[in-house]
Amino acid sequence: MTIVAALRLMVGLALPVSTTACMVGPDFSSPDAPVAEQWLEAGDPAVRTDRQDYAAWWSAFNDPTLSSLVDRAYHQNLSLAAAGTRVIEARATLGVAIGQFYPQQQQLGGGVTYNQFSKADATTNPVGALDNNIWRANLGAQVGWELDFWGKFRRGVESASAAYLASIATYDDVLVTLLGDVTTTYIGIRTLQVQIDIARENVVRQKRALQVARDRFEGGASTLLDVYQAQNVLAQTEAAIPQLTAQLQQGEAALRVLLGMTPEALNALLAGPRTVPVPPGDVAVGIPADLVRRRPDIRAAELKAAAQSAKIGMTKAQLFPAFSLTGAFGGAASSFNEIPVGQVFTGNAITFAFGPTFSWPILNYGQITNQVRVQDARLQALLLDYQNTVLKAQKEVESGLAGFLNGRKQIELLRASVRAANGALRVAMDQYSLGTRDFTTVLTAEQNLYTAQSNLAGAEGNLATSLTNVFRALGGGWQIRGDREFVDDKVRQQMRSRTNWGTVLPAAGPPPGPAPGLPGPEDRGPTVRPPQW
Repeated sequence: MTIVAALRLMVGLALPVSTTACMVGPDFSSPDAPVAEQWLEAGDPAVRTDRQDYAAWWSAFNDPTLSSLVDRAYHQNLSLAAAGTRVIEARATLGVAIGQFYPQQQQLGGGVTYNQFSKADATTNPVGALDNNIWRANLGAQVGWELDFWGKFRRGVESASAAYLASIATYDDVLVTLLGDVTTTYIGIRTLQVQIDIARENVVRQKRALQVARDRFEGGASTLLDVYQAQNVLAQTEAAIPQLTAQLQQGEAALRVLLGMTPEALNALLAGPRTVPVPPGDVAVGIPADLVRRRPDIRAAELKAAAQSAKIGMTKAQLFPAFSLTGAFGGAASSFNEIPVGQVFTGNAITFAFGPTFSWPILNYGQITNQVRVQDARLQALLLDYQNTVLKAQKEVESGLAGFLNGRKQIELLRASVRAANGALRVAMDQYSLGTRDFTTVLTAEQNLYTAQSNLAGAEGNLATSLTNVFRALGGGWQIRGDREFVDDKVRQQMRSRTNWGTVLPAAGPPPGPAPGLPGPEDRGPTVRPPQW
């Protein structure tokens, strides 16, 4: 029998058993999700319950600068790139699990030795050739194949498949968070810019009022008290500008990190109107059940539970006997009796052994049973984490909607406050000029106007941020990934220059089609696939 025939026999015996044998452990099914039938704000005219494409939700603000920043962050953010490498790691781990289903021990060996027998120990030379020193050569292959009779390796592939998909969902979740952080940071920057502009406008206005107070004092129409009070209000307003500028610089520093940039000016990136992004008048949120299908963190939580469920079967299989096929094939020759060692390559030198074996850890003192219990407890914890993730997702949507709807009401009231404060300041200045009002009324009107304008700008920023929080909670934005690879060309080139990644990490260029047998976004894939070397 040749080595090829022996291997064919092993494969012929092993594959039918491995692919049709039973699988111990639970089969995972999607857990129940605690989902409300509708949102609490569903009756509000500004909340629509129809479905919407949230792939580019930030475009609802109609801000080209924001869209440009989002695109730059997607391609340059380092945290997202790190999450992408973890997807590649999980893909390689899946290949390891798939390889376990095939012969686990494969070894080629050989050697040539020169042997000198002891003349003082006859047991080393049982054939009586004490005066002979011989050469010995051997060459062979050994194979050990544990059959997947109880599904241990198939469960391993199942677990690795779910873990791989969970890593993709985690990548998508990082992307959703990144898009929300970029938008929120940008809104904060624009809000601070508007507040700084408001402060500067009020400084100009208050300087005019100070000049009026000085003129009246010099003309004898008022006392020095009016001048001091005007200087006090002006200095307070001027002092707000450095504080707001520091916050602005901190926001820009945070934006640079999100964009993967070193400290440098952002003037070109932030070119455009210094206005707070204006949100639409309403928002489509669908129904709570849509979150389970859309939010990547919920998908990741479910897939992590699926991966853990398969580990129960992997551990439980150790309670049963393991059946293996082992074989060895090779050649051996020695120069004893003047036989050339070169005959190791001839048919006369062939040796082989083949047969089944089994092992059964019957005295494990309950260790394996308790290991199964450990894995089951971990599964239960992950199932509870999944349910908690669903609840938190609904809470985040409700919180965002509450901020958005109440923010719209607050802005209407603050706009009325600004109009009233403007009118009050005009009347106060006119009456002060006529001498019918003291200067304290003017100062109070100036302070009220500045406070009202600054509060309105802050409320507009909060409204845009609340809507961003709604979109973030709805789980949109990850769809922009499409069929792109999880790491960019530069990272791929670095990794492939160090290691032979094969098809696990495609070379730079257009994304290839899905590899045969690899799971898609909604498919955990078959239990057994070809090895991913």
